[in-house]
Amino acid sequence: MKNGERGTTTIREQAVARIVARAAAEIGESGGVGRAVLGVPVPGRRPARTEVRVNGDVVTAKVVMSVTYPMPVRDVARRVRESVRARVAELTGYSVRQVDIDVSELGRPGAGERTVR
Repeated sequence: MKNGERGTTTIREQAVARIVARAAAEIGESGGVGRAVLGVPVPGRRPARTEVRVNGDVVTAKVVMSVTYPMPVRDVARRVRESVRARVAELTGYSVRQVDIDVSELGRPGAGERTVR
């Protein structure tokens, strides 16, 4: 490499997917999805599931998550989209073309938690 030339930085889709999952988790009324073994629910939750495609510097993402009941699903989904777009741009420099939200369940707040409107 000649003096003054810069190399390239490659950010893997898996890293972007983790950023997307973390950005979704930053919204208090969103959550992960319940766990199940052979179709039987088990205690605990896993983080929101994400699918990410990176084409050059453009990202499309899908987030499968829960929303805390009785929060408005549309409002929580909008805030998750905004969070994903901002965090991906901030941490990678990529632009997010599309964020699809799949709300798979409505969750109850945990013991001692309150929902705030």
